[in-house]
Amino acid sequence: MSNLLRQIQAVLTNTPHQWGSLTGTIPLELLSRRPAPQEWSALECLNHLLDTEKLVFPKRLEALLAGRDFEAFHPEAHGSQAPVNLNPADLAAEFHQVRGVSLKTLAKVTPGDLSRTARHSELGLVTLSELLNEWAGHDLLHLVQAGRALMQPFITGSGPWRPYFKEHEIKVCN
Repeated sequence: MSNLLRQIQAVLTNTPHQWGSLTGTIPLELLSRRPAPQEWSALECLNHLLDTEKLVFPKRLEALLAGRDFEAFHPEAHGSQAPVNLNPADLAAEFHQVRGVSLKTLAKVTPGDLSRTARHSELGLVTLSELLNEWAGHDLLHLVQAGRALMQPFITGSGPWRPYFKEHEIKVCN
């Protein structure tokens, strides 16, 4: 197995555990709090990851392995809304279960497969290596986004330490 495949496997294996920890310990009011009107809450980030795990990445992986082209995904049009009555820990558990299936497919990828190509409807020709990098980066991006959403009330309450957070504070425009 290549170093790239090991790194991606590690990130994709770890992400559901991080969400399980967050949803198992952080209160719902913080998980569902949007940092700004057009920004996602941590819970919305998790729901988006679940959508992409069901509808996007494994299907793209299979398409690339089969040499088939695939369509773009637009969360606003193709994504779902997080069920209001669903326990966040249950959402994280579902993500963990669905990701487990994806990891079994990923385990079949060999270093020789990384150069396989297919056409993305908006981006053009892409390689399997690029898709896998995007998948891991996407997971980490939404963990960062969720962390930024969760930290906002603490930033505003940090008094004289607030300037230390200037790179992470989300300014709400009125």
